[in-house]
This record gives sequence, structure tokens and C-alpha cells, in this order.
Amino acid sequence: MDVNASAEADLAARFEEHRARLNAVAYRMLGSVSESEDAVQEAWFRLSRTRAAATAAATAPVAAKATATAASGPGDAAGEVRNLGAWLTTVVGRICLDLLRSRQSRREESLDVSLETHVPDPVVGRVDVVDPEQEALRADSVGLALLVVLETLSPAERLAFVLHDMFAVPFDEIALIVERTPAATRQLASRARRRVQGSTPAHERDVAKQREVVEAWTAATKAGDFDALLELLDPDVVLRSDTGELSSGLSKLVRGAATVAAQATMFARLAAHQHVVLVNGLPGLVAAPGGEVFSLGSFTVVDGKIVEINIIADPERLRSLGLPSFEA
Repeated sequence: MDVNASAEADLAARFEEHRARLNAVAYRMLGSVSESEDAVQEAWFRLSRTRAAATAAATAPVAAKATATAASGPGDAAGEVRNLGAWLTTVVGRICLDLLRSRQSRREESLDVSLETHVPDPVVGRVDVVDPEQEALRADSVGLALLVVLETLSPAERLAFVLHDMFAVPFDEIALIVERTPAATRQLASRARRRVQGSTPAHERDVAKQREVVEAWTAATKAGDFDALLELLDPDVVLRSDTGELSSGLSKLVRGAATVAAQATMFARLAAHQHVVLVNGLPGLVAAPGGEVFSLGSFTVVDGKIVEINIIADPERLRSLGLPSFEA
């Protein structure tokens, strides 16, 4: 192995040490599994290009420095990577910020996208498998209800809140990404924090207790027991159903216990085909009649009552989530 190949392999190994954290940052920033993976992969490409430019700088320092800056972006140039973890977090943050701004522009131009009914991508796992990612999501309370609220923030607010409040990145460093003063960046995070705290009550984090509620929901739905469903629901419960498009009217936002319970009874036939899975660390449900996934639901439970249900019934998105297989 030549010197350059050895250095590349060493850099790749160091990058892998940070991949889990970078994936966590990107997922909380974007609420999309595929986009998060793409953002982290782009960070690797930028790191690799920066290393190549730094190597070239030994013989052509002026030209190489310009190349490094172009390759990795302002503030990321070769020679400035003293703390690789912090550097990569900054790069991923910048990539995610650009993606969020692009997404916001597309939504403003589209007639078939609504934040009201959009459900971010979940991270789904089996209940009988210990998964560090699921454990981290539960510990950090990163459920779909939180991700739904994060979708309502401006790109800069979301970046400031996620990096500072979830990953303890100093405001001085975040300010360089959003191109504002540290004081203005602190205000971004403060506004975001107020929105999050006002919209996401402290929910159940005990897996066994939430599973009990979810299984009771399945039993009541299967039996078509309207009163039992009402007993499980908070009076102001919200149900969000995302089928992937608006024109059919199937993507909807429903409020109130009686209305949500009535919606549930309409799908009683699916209850016999529901399986408990972990959705962002807590029990949720997959409906898979004939072994084919039809929908995925997450539940937010507060004091034993369901306060929010988020459902994805978009076939294309469900196929992309890498869900466990289920027997027919």
C-alpha cells in the first residue's frame, strides 16, 4: 500500500469513528433517513477532497489552498481541521442547512405538499433487539411528534436548536454556519426552544408502559370498541395521516378523541395484521396484511393517554424505510 492509499485508509477509519454522531445530527436536522445518509456521505467527500488539497499544498501552497476552500466550503479549508469531530459536525450542519433551504423553496412552489399532514421519516426497529440507535432516540426524546414540530422551524432556527440544545455545539461555531453573530444565533435557538417546549409535552419514555397502551389500542380497534378507544385517547388528541399526496384527500389531520376513535374503527380489519415495532425508540405499530406493509403508526403517550398519532401510509416511503419483514 502506497503512502497516499495508507493515509486515505487512516482518514476513512477516523471518519467512521464519527459516523454515528454525524448520522444523528443529520437525522435530527432533516427528519429524513435517506437525506441524512446522503448528507453524511457528502461530508466524507468534502473531507477526502480537503485531505487531497492539503497534500498538494506541500508543493503548491497558494493554488492548493484555493482548491481546498472550494472543495469544502468557507471555513473548512485544509489546515484548519484541528478537531475532526467538530469540523465534521460543522460540515454536516452546513450541508443540512442548504438541504433545508432547498426543501423550503420546493414546498413554497408545490401545491401537493403540506406541513400540516407531513410525517417525517421514522427510524424503525424490532422490539426484541437491542439497538443503540433506538436507545439514543428514546433517551433524547426524538419521536415523530418532535420532528413534526422541528419541520415548522426556519432552517436557521432548526440548525441552531439541534446543534446547540441536542449536541452542545457552542453558539460561536453555529454562528459561522448561519452567518450571523453569536448573539443572533442564540436568539434563533431561543425561539426554536420556545416553539418546541410549547408543542411537545413530556411524553412516556418507558417502553413497557407505552407498549401496554399500544396493545390496548390494537385490541380496542380490533373489537371495534369505540368506548375503549375513547378511554385511551386524550380529549385533544391529534391524528396525522400522510399518504404521500394531497389531491386524493386521504392525507389528513384529525383532532379530538371522538373523531380519532371513529377513524380507528374504520380500519378495524387491519388490527388483526398489526405488529408492535420500535418507532424512534418507543412502541408503535406496523399494519402488514398478507405480509405487505400497509401503514406505520407512532404514538405519543402522556400520563397513560394518547395525545398524538402519526401515520405513514405512503407505499413508496414505506418501501424506502427498510422495515422488518412480517409473516403473512
